[in-house]
Amino acid sequence: MKRKLMFALCVSSFFTPIYAQKQMKSDALVFKNTYAIEAKDSKKDIIAKAVHIVPTDKQYEALKDEFIAFIHFGPNTFTKMEWGSGTEDPKIFDLKNLDTDQWCAAMKSAGMKKVIFTAKHHDGFVLWQSRYTEHGIMSTGFQQGKGDILRDLSQSCKKYGLKLGVYLSPADLYQIENEKGLYGNQSVYTERTIPEKAAGRPFKDKRTFRYKVDDYNAYFLNQLFELLTEYGPIHEVWFDGAHPKTKGGQKYNYAAWRDLISNLAPKAVIFGKEDIRWCGNEAGKTRSTEWNVIPFDADPVQMEGFRDLTDEDLGSREKLYSAKFLHYQQAETNTSIREGWFYRDDVYQKVRSADDVFDIYERAVGGNSTFLLNIPPNREGRFSDEDVNVLHAVGERIELGYKNNLLTGSNLDKSLLDNNDKTNKTFPAETGELIVSLPQPVKLNRLVIQEAVHSSGERIEQHALDIWQDGKWHQVATATNVGYKRILRFPAQETDRIRLRVLASRATPVLASLGAYYVPTRPPQLDIARDTEGKVSIYPAKSEFGWKPHHEDILKNLNNAFEIYYTEDGTTPSAASLNYSGAFESKGKLIKAIAIDKDGAKGAITQKEMGIPKQRWNLVAASSSLDGKNGREAFDERVDSYWQSKATGPVQELVVDLGTEYSIAAFSYTPQRKNAEGMMQSGKLSVSLDGTHWEDAGSFEFGNLINDPSTRTYHLKNAKKARFIKVESTVIAGKSQSLAIAELDFFTP
Repeated sequence: MKRKLMFALCVSSFFTPIYAQKQMKSDALVFKNTYAIEAKDSKKDIIAKAVHIVPTDKQYEALKDEFIAFIHFGPNTFTKMEWGSGTEDPKIFDLKNLDTDQWCAAMKSAGMKKVIFTAKHHDGFVLWQSRYTEHGIMSTGFQQGKGDILRDLSQSCKKYGLKLGVYLSPADLYQIENEKGLYGNQSVYTERTIPEKAAGRPFKDKRTFRYKVDDYNAYFLNQLFELLTEYGPIHEVWFDGAHPKTKGGQKYNYAAWRDLISNLAPKAVIFGKEDIRWCGNEAGKTRSTEWNVIPFDADPVQMEGFRDLTDEDLGSREKLYSAKFLHYQQAETNTSIREGWFYRDDVYQKVRSADDVFDIYERAVGGNSTFLLNIPPNREGRFSDEDVNVLHAVGERIELGYKNNLLTGSNLDKSLLDNNDKTNKTFPAETGELIVSLPQPVKLNRLVIQEAVHSSGERIEQHALDIWQDGKWHQVATATNVGYKRILRFPAQETDRIRLRVLASRATPVLASLGAYYVPTRPPQLDIARDTEGKVSIYPAKSEFGWKPHHEDILKNLNNAFEIYYTEDGTTPSAASLNYSGAFESKGKLIKAIAIDKDGAKGAITQKEMGIPKQRWNLVAASSSLDGKNGREAFDERVDSYWQSKATGPVQELVVDLGTEYSIAAFSYTPQRKNAEGMMQSGKLSVSLDGTHWEDAGSFEFGNLINDPSTRTYHLKNAKKARFIKVESTVIAGKSQSLAIAELDFFTP
């Protein structure tokens, strides 16, 4: 008890310099990247070895990159496919303009430090001027066949201070499908010189290498040589494990690939192999416990193939006990900012919100992994505006939230505040507490902890954070391991004292840094909806992003505490307006709402014009209906469901009984937004009091629906009395023969 009290009073005096710890261990275990587990090793011995496993210098530099970019670009951008076939005509890649400076400026604004470019995807199409194939940029009209995307990107990376990595797909459908293709052609393994000479195009780098390989491995090595010597420096080589198709029992000589990379790009980490592993999903989902010291059945340095690791538990003590080797292999959490790896369009292909991307950033980087976010360029050779806006917003949040360490000026040892990873401090024991006192209260909602993984490995297994309020400690966050970085997130608190408790550890913890921060929350954009019973609900807008869901509660993760206020008379809402507490009935025609957090920050105002209530509506007739697309779905107060007719022609109709007589002044049409089918470009409206005798209420035309499938409104020249309404299409966009309606609304004067 006395020891703990003294530690709390004087944090720094109980830290042991890291060099002393290394000296104590020098007669036993040394720190290195891989350990073999011997038959005689006890569980205690295995954990001791795990503690002494550290990342290599290049792995550690990759960890410090933290937030990096992926760029998928190629024929798929123009065919709107995710995977090509390898049989595409290169001229499909119909690029006219390219702005890699815009790419890099946007990535830099997001706080990214490195970009990985798909120099060759599975289709085999290359985006640089390779000497060894004609299936690529050289066979397109871009810059008269002289264009080189990777060259331009490399120059832009240097201009904006970004590191460059290359993705080179081992799978190659062009080399499979082409009758002269090299993939799986049953060629003999022979000694070959890399790079092979190419007439008229000598290399400035005169080094050569000898490998015993077949035709495809030689082709692959030749292209690696080009990428690593003419576009560098290269800091990461990305090998995708996906294979849409194989042929002829083709094997990869990864030992040769690795040797070439180690010679030509010694600072480059290799993804998909011993340096970096896939996180196990493409959704941006993270593990609550991500150990980078993990078990292997064979020596990773000698392995040719690495399987995908998708289990939730990869590095617990129980997993380590069954290992034959222990090795440091860090995770990359990869996903796309868009629904898909390649750009398709700016209408139907949804983009992640800034909240979503920032949440993944904190979970990934703050969960002992690297965040790899894909941003696919569009067919104009630029990042689309919506993507750029999200990147800017995320970068602003990172800069604003994590710029100033609130523990500066506290009694914390300066080695944990100096941003120098060579100055580390140790806890006095495997478990214990660290109390940090501040000269005055601060508001905080994040704690960032870093272990000295480069010099002392991964140690902490469980920890908790307390804050001092009202004369006692209150626990506000808890988590498992730390590793390179752990970000603890919790509701904003004001305090002048915090306590970090290490509850379990594999050895005496060694910290590299500790920081407290306040990340401002953003009140969310709201949505207003009414159900078929007439009840109005107001809630945070739901993301329409539907690609590979991670099932995270983003608002909860970001500790976004707020209240919703609204008005029913069209006036501007404020904190003095009605406080939303649940669904309500309203006779108001225009409802406006706003979210305000406890610090007074305001979100954007949302408004919704209320049409005629739909409790008594009934479907009278529909020209036809596809299976599962009933006419009632055109007025069920859900824009994610819709009625769709059969494809019988441009003239389709829907007849609705409103249940009672109304004066109709306007109607709105919401198209379905799943795809471009069934958009009502023009039509006519008819009204009736008895469902038998009809009166023309006007003709309407809605333009550009395919590119902008938003709700459209038509105002009648004169209000019409009606109980029955017929909506009839006369032209359906894109010459479609089927009409779709997600929602119909009718409005009184």
